[in-house]
Amino acid sequence: MYSSTSSSSSLLSSVSRVRFSSSLSRFSATSSFSPSRVKLFPSSSQSQVPFLNEKHGSLSFSSTIRSLQSPALPRFSHCLNWRSRPMTLTAHSRTSAPFLERSQRNMSTFASEHAFKDIITSLPKPGGGEFGKFYSLPALNDPRIGRLPYLIRILLESAIRNCDNFEVTKDDVERIIDWENTSPKLVEIPFKPARVLLQDFTGVPAVVDLACMRDAMKKLGSDPNKINPLVPVDLVVDHSVQVDVARSENAIQANMELEFQRNKERFAFLKWGSSAFRNMLVVPPGSGIVHQVNLEYLGRVVFNTDGLLYPDSVVGTDSHTTMIDGLGVAGWGVGGIEAEAAMLGQPMSMVLPGVAGFKLTGKLRDGVTATDLVLTVTQMLRKHGVVGKFVEFYGEGMGELSLADRATIANMSPEYGATMGFFPVDHVTLQYLKLTGRSDETVTMIEGYLRANKMFVDNNEPEEEKAYTSYLELNLSEVEPCVSGPKRPHDQVPLKDMKVDWHACLDNRVGFKGFAISKEEQGKVVKFSFHGQPAELRHGSVVIAAITSCTNTSNPSVMLGAGLVAKKACELGLEVKPWIKTSLAPGSGVVTKYLLQSGLQKYLNQQGFHIVGYGCTTCIGNSGELDEQVASAISDNNIIAAAVLSGNRNFEGRVHPLTRANYLASPPLVVAYALAGTVDIDFEKEPIGVGKDGKDVYFKDIWPSNEEIAEVVQSSVLPDMFKSTYEAITKGNPTWNQLSLPASTLYPWDPNSTYIHEPPYFKDMTRDPPGPHGVKDAYCLLLFGDSITTDHISPAGSINKDSPAAKYLLERGVDRKDFNSYGSRRGNDEVMVRGTFANIRLVNKLLNGEVGPKTVHIPTGEKLYVFDAAMRYKSAGQDTIVLAGAEYGSGSSRDWAAKGPKLLVGSEFYLFPAIQGGVKAVIAKSFERIHRSNLVGMGIIPICFKPGEDAETLGLTGYERYKLDLPKKVSEIRPGQDVTVSTDDGKSFTCIVRFDTQVELAYFDHGGILQYVIRNLSKQ
Repeated sequence: MYSSTSSSSSLLSSVSRVRFSSSLSRFSATSSFSPSRVKLFPSSSQSQVPFLNEKHGSLSFSSTIRSLQSPALPRFSHCLNWRSRPMTLTAHSRTSAPFLERSQRNMSTFASEHAFKDIITSLPKPGGGEFGKFYSLPALNDPRIGRLPYLIRILLESAIRNCDNFEVTKDDVERIIDWENTSPKLVEIPFKPARVLLQDFTGVPAVVDLACMRDAMKKLGSDPNKINPLVPVDLVVDHSVQVDVARSENAIQANMELEFQRNKERFAFLKWGSSAFRNMLVVPPGSGIVHQVNLEYLGRVVFNTDGLLYPDSVVGTDSHTTMIDGLGVAGWGVGGIEAEAAMLGQPMSMVLPGVAGFKLTGKLRDGVTATDLVLTVTQMLRKHGVVGKFVEFYGEGMGELSLADRATIANMSPEYGATMGFFPVDHVTLQYLKLTGRSDETVTMIEGYLRANKMFVDNNEPEEEKAYTSYLELNLSEVEPCVSGPKRPHDQVPLKDMKVDWHACLDNRVGFKGFAISKEEQGKVVKFSFHGQPAELRHGSVVIAAITSCTNTSNPSVMLGAGLVAKKACELGLEVKPWIKTSLAPGSGVVTKYLLQSGLQKYLNQQGFHIVGYGCTTCIGNSGELDEQVASAISDNNIIAAAVLSGNRNFEGRVHPLTRANYLASPPLVVAYALAGTVDIDFEKEPIGVGKDGKDVYFKDIWPSNEEIAEVVQSSVLPDMFKSTYEAITKGNPTWNQLSLPASTLYPWDPNSTYIHEPPYFKDMTRDPPGPHGVKDAYCLLLFGDSITTDHISPAGSINKDSPAAKYLLERGVDRKDFNSYGSRRGNDEVMVRGTFANIRLVNKLLNGEVGPKTVHIPTGEKLYVFDAAMRYKSAGQDTIVLAGAEYGSGSSRDWAAKGPKLLVGSEFYLFPAIQGGVKAVIAKSFERIHRSNLVGMGIIPICFKPGEDAETLGLTGYERYKLDLPKKVSEIRPGQDVTVSTDDGKSFTCIVRFDTQVELAYFDHGGILQYVIRNLSKQ
């Protein structure tokens, strides 16, 4: 048994919360406009505050229907029984009859006033009657629509359905229809997602913020219960389980017990949230990974809300929300604070994106997996450049990919930089919906609606050529087996080149593809005793082999393929070395059922791949501790140890602090590398091991054919498995069900809690916005190069024993073994601010090559932890900035990577705003999309160097003081305008301020998105 126990102006406020257009002309053109008449929240995709602004008739027919439902629905009603019939929620409505009668009398009035009432069309049922009504795109009779990518059609339908000529105007609709011409101009459009998706790492701080917002509303003299989700919110607890126990039959039970011991307070808080807030469903721990649950259960594809049909769409606080794009549902990751605003009805303002068309042809060769394909696609799209764009897949090759294969590709959209990687609905999608337990009637409705609204792909019918911003093409037969690493997911390595690439990495200077190990040291062998057995490690030795992550555990072909590799290895007499920490963390209970049905789980167990839990585990850094003897052998001898995982992220310091080389691979390859015990191997030429007959065993001897895998998938993956798994998904388990929770709708904060703490964002918040701020004589807190990830800024993994966060916990009586992870403590701002820039692999150029979570305090020259240096600056009333290279903030959509730098000012700033300090701006070559949005949402200024320039070319050392003046009126700032940054030593350079829309300027004016929402709600 492998076990270890150590362990988010007046002018802007006058127009309330509306989505700002590129100008405010629409307001001045409306002579009767009055702030008192403005609806404070827009109609959401599901519901809204009913019947506001009736004088202006601005409620659409669809939003009127939606308004009947939300306040009166039982909690969780948005997820009940939709699978067994068309997705109507009428049966769960508790709305009073008199209210319904009044509402129904008004429907015809609102319908007649809708700008697109003439295109409302009925969708008939095959046997008579109708499924409902919908806004018909073909009824517009506009030839431009036929050339639009499917993704843009979804945006178009949303704009038409929500068009009230106020929040969403006919001009917005026209901009989307004219996408070919407007997209290059970066025009702004509104979008309202149908629902919001959370996991517990991001969900806990989201619920903390909502609870804190209720307190703020009360302090401002307004109704705290105005803070309630207006769209369905699904929160899946999947990020808390750690691999403390592995290679044991009781691993899953032991890890779940430890998970509840560590996270009881967090879980009780989430359970309180599910009862205190309407429209919020919490899926308890032990159920699966959020994206697999979304794919197999939560995804609707088409909503039917009281007879109104429209496409499913979702934004989530995890960047891999894009996995649902494989099901034909438009979904992408957003920052936690942006998601919170969306929950509360705030319309999302987005730049109308370009769409890269990715044509797939051919068929995958034998022995090539979906993981190999997605790593190839990731490298191609990274090279092509799709940051901030949508990607839409098309071509005959789509028909050769299973739905699970498509979901694997869609999942890694963040890794290739796209907002979405979308597969339109076709017959493969419909087959998957039936497989996963959606009823025949529901699937018939989905197909009928999408065909009628020209959103369905039928490969048997001629398709009008779509207009894409750019084009790529891949013949699937050209994809080779591969891995990616050792430090970035888009650094693809063909399997046949792995040994050569590994030795090049040892030779290369320290970087994304280098470790700078001298030739003399490369052959070093470290011998040690592993619980009485002789053991040895070399550079490249595998110490973690994990079948993990939503990317692959949702795909039966690769999961069963891993089982077949284990089976063949067992039959030949191969065994994984006992000091390698092996684990299997399925994405849902369905995986366990088909592994047992196939008889392959027992072989995985024999190789140490016991089920350790249902959650993300190793992929997010919850790999648990390595055995002390293994850890000592690595750290004492500077061994470049390796982890091989079926994940989507492999940034250094993320998987485990002691695995400096981390490779992404398919589940079958994870088993193969575990058997080999090293990444320093050429699978084509070198044996994996010696069989029980004394003969060498090669890779080809244990690798299953595509036919073998297909046969097992066909016989083992059954619809009843999905039905039985998800029938009980919200029932929880005895430990969850026994959690006690407060009865109050206002949360009773415990000041002594080290998990849940009231954040200081809204303390002494004024009714009027503070206005824009610039940067005054700021010091450079950190100087970075390229590809600083959110893991570097706000790590999710273990808390280092010598860190400021550890000191804080120890001072409050928390034993080191109970530190848990940063991710699990995101509900406590005091821990998280101390964990900001606390990654042990942080490369700060101010330290001249030294790696770690420290920086130079410029005035004194002292080397300090980043938190301690920030507090020094704060106490002296000094602003700070961060200088960075390209792709700043890449990786997970982690709102604490923006909240942390904001709070480095210290809690006192929020009590006494006159105190200076904190990170006021980040100046970088480029930003990852979600992180830039998060910075804006927290009131930090994102600034880009001009193309071709960076800190190095401008001669910036980081020892200067920086000044940036912005107008005092937000109306005088333009999105994307040039600004001048000057230094105290006479340098001056022009940059671009990355407020990309007028609504982002509104957030900046208010000090952040949540402050903006609260002020507007309080005035309702």
